[in-house]
Amino acid sequence: MNIVWIDLTDSAFSGPLLLTLKVAGLATIWSLILGVAAAYALSRWRFFGRDFADAVFTLPMVMPPTVLGYYLLVLIGRRGVLGEWLQANFGISLMFTWQGAVIAATVVAFPLVFKSARAALEGVGKQYENAARTLGQGELSVFLRVSLPLAFRGVLSGGMLAFARAMGEFGATLMVAGNLPGKTQTLSLAVYSAVQAGNDGLANTLVLIISVVCVLILMATSKLLQPRF
Repeated sequence: MNIVWIDLTDSAFSGPLLLTLKVAGLATIWSLILGVAAAYALSRWRFFGRDFADAVFTLPMVMPPTVLGYYLLVLIGRRGVLGEWLQANFGISLMFTWQGAVIAATVVAFPLVFKSARAALEGVGKQYENAARTLGQGELSVFLRVSLPLAFRGVLSGGMLAFARAMGEFGATLMVAGNLPGKTQTLSLAVYSAVQAGNDGLANTLVLIISVVCVLILMATSKLLQPRF
């Protein structure tokens, strides 16, 4: 396996690395906000179409990334439902931008937070929440002071998995943000470019870096989810 040493100050490496961290970090934050909110709603409320909503929220986990990318093009593309409106009213275009990469990464990472957070929230004893309500706490206070702290480990593990998934996102990002060096090229896209250019040494090095980070995150997540006695 051909490995090459990389100058960490080289823009060919530091650019994709910093962009990957920025995109994955923001995608994780948005996934946590949206995923925990959706998980709480589905774990606490009973309503018509609840199972359908669960299936839609989980769909990005099993759907091909290129299909997700196509849906995003339909939504935020220059002629998309939302994209055309943003362009016409605010002059904002999300195509071929790092912001578009964040949206793509958020979509693929969201189910990991949603499933982990829902399982954790459903494991919270209702008696603790009811006790807080009898003490005069509102629903928001019950969630922030009782439900979320008790489900914190599950939510955190979902966030860690979402970060790892966002770091490795490729298909949807390529379709929405493109592969523009210095602008939208993340580490996974840099690997693709290196392979296409026949630079196996660089590709192997980048793959090794991504693999090590993902393995460390998975190990930390497994440790986090181990029961405490």
